[in-house]
Amino acid sequence: MTITYIKKAEKTAFTGEDETRNKVNIILKDLEKTREDGIKEVLKKFDNYEGDIIVSKDKIDQITKTLDQKIKDDIKFSYDRVRKFAEHQLENLGKDSEVELSPGLIAGQKLIPVNTAGCYVPGGRYNNIASAIMSVTTAKVAGVKNIIVTSPPKDENGANPIIIYTANLCGADVIMNIGGIGAIAALAYGCFENPPVDMIVGPGNKFVAESKRILYGKVGIDLFAGPTEIGIIADKTADKEIIAYDLVGQAEHGPDSPAWLYTTDKELCDYVMKRVPEIINELPEHNRNNADAAWRDYGEVILCDTKEEMIKVSDEYAPEHLEVQAENLDWYLNTLKNYGSLFLGEETTVAYGDKCSGPNHILPTKGAGKYTGGLYVGKFIKTVTYQKMNEESNKEVGAAAARISRYEGMEAHARTGDVRLRKYGFSNQ
Repeated sequence: MTITYIKKAEKTAFTGEDETRNKVNIILKDLEKTREDGIKEVLKKFDNYEGDIIVSKDKIDQITKTLDQKIKDDIKFSYDRVRKFAEHQLENLGKDSEVELSPGLIAGQKLIPVNTAGCYVPGGRYNNIASAIMSVTTAKVAGVKNIIVTSPPKDENGANPIIIYTANLCGADVIMNIGGIGAIAALAYGCFENPPVDMIVGPGNKFVAESKRILYGKVGIDLFAGPTEIGIIADKTADKEIIAYDLVGQAEHGPDSPAWLYTTDKELCDYVMKRVPEIINELPEHNRNNADAAWRDYGEVILCDTKEEMIKVSDEYAPEHLEVQAENLDWYLNTLKNYGSLFLGEETTVAYGDKCSGPNHILPTKGAGKYTGGLYVGKFIKTVTYQKMNEESNKEVGAAAARISRYEGMEAHARTGDVRLRKYGFSNQ
């Protein structure tokens, strides 16, 4: 078995990470002290925005009345599918439950949603309408009581009106015109008369991702995320043109978005190497620049001998989005282990999942698919435990706990058992 890199990436998702971390850390520390004033200064400096921070109800009503009905219908199409899939996940998540572990010792679990969630919706290179649907809808279905959305100002009027409409439709309680590091700081520190959030979710650029990583612990986050990724597993039966278009489809996200092809077909390798640059060259300038840099610096084409070898390589990369365009799709479904979301067959594509097909598009990158999945209702829900005992159960449990505590040298722990055993009329034997 051999692996041949027809094209090898010059950079990885971790390139430049230390520089980003240092910049973000300095700004976050400053914003923790300066709070609202500091966030407004950052907004003015980077977004040239000095307008309202909180989107008013009148503004939302105005947008709702004036927005084109076709746009609203398409948003509703996506919202309905994302909500339905989230509801399905919630139904299968688990239940509050109790079990008697020994006579008189009852233990149980309760599923409790976090109280306040912050949802970041990107609006820089592109207006990520679908991210509002994915994050806000999922939090709402999970039962989160207070949902705060923040998105970068598009112009002097604030965030993109379509994003504002979408966030409101999906159940946002507060919408703020803030982007980048300032937005994450506002959510975590509780600014503009909002409470500090319990967790922050949503995709963003490297500065947003690093802000979430640094603040993890102070708040919960959905996952550690980097630039979006696509991996494609393909054999000789795959449509070469579709493969090329799907690679470019994700590369346009940004200049640091990896696109990987794993295949057993040398002809497909040759086709992709020729065709991808041609497709990129046909894009509008902004999209072309993003995709060209991404393919040049982060694109890879990997030729494998067998389908087992493709599985091995793919699982090592653990791509955020993984398409399989090959024979025997069920074998791949049952064999693959590491990915964010799986797209089986040429009939589906990452763009469908990105926009409207149902499963969440906020997914693990940079190899995190080896240990976590993407955003879903369970991310917003704490599984907490409780226990209760009667006096009789202390005869065994209290005595055992006291003895174990003394084995460990923790005398005060042991005596919390002793005092109960004496009160209930038992000896510690």
